[in-house]
Amino acid sequence: MKKEFFNDLEKILYEENLEKKFSKFENFYENFKSEKFVFNMEQASIFKENLNQNISFTHPTRIRRPKFTNSTKALAKVIHSITHIEFCAINLALDTSYRFKNLPYEFYKDWLEVADEEIKHFKLLNSILEELGFKYSDFCVHNNLELALKATKDSLNFRVGVVHRGLEAKGLDANPFVIKKLESSTHKSKTLLKEILAIILNDEIKHVKKGDFWWKFSKKEGEDFLSLCEKFKDFSLAGKTLNIKARLEAGFDEKECESIAKFYQN
Repeated sequence: MKKEFFNDLEKILYEENLEKKFSKFENFYENFKSEKFVFNMEQASIFKENLNQNISFTHPTRIRRPKFTNSTKALAKVIHSITHIEFCAINLALDTSYRFKNLPYEFYKDWLEVADEEIKHFKLLNSILEELGFKYSDFCVHNNLELALKATKDSLNFRVGVVHRGLEAKGLDANPFVIKKLESSTHKSKTLLKEILAIILNDEIKHVKKGDFWWKFSKKEGEDFLSLCEKFKDFSLAGKTLNIKARLEAGFDEKECESIAKFYQN
């Protein structure tokens, strides 16, 4: 007898123990690739807040972001903030796979693939954190990505547009600045960290491209991305300086990038 896709995915999404969460997902993903699931598209989705009870949240303006990484603690803080983004990205991809029904098989395949890669990113970063003598949850974080999950939970168009095409593309913008910040570090992990960030950038371009595809799939004719930027002003969907090269690879065009940059300059 085949297992039910959404029921099993719900258990993974809301599993609080990280080790169990990742182990359950690994088994789930193997079963998915082996086509061992049935899809009950009538199953209702539940929603729970605070998907990580073991971490302390604070307002983004109260988080002190180190300008330099010339101490072990400063370096750990920078890595921790990226690790948290990757953790949130895992849950966002899982939630997108779980929450939205009656979509093509490729939709679920895409977002499970994203979740799998985000887990790999998390593990790579967390291993560096532990090498520095810290662990995930040692520093306060903001909950903007969880708020975005909640704000877009009732609309496929909003979810893939705001989160997977918007906020993930903001990560593309941030990547070069994080690498530049690492230059002030003399820690032996610096080279490995830069290699990990290169892996993350390459994978995130693919993730944003998936977001771009499903946003275009779900949007109404004539709808543009700036309308989402306007509607979701609480979530800035672009960095201060756009990573044009990465955005073009991910499905944006030059004219759109110019419009986005102009929108956030005003």
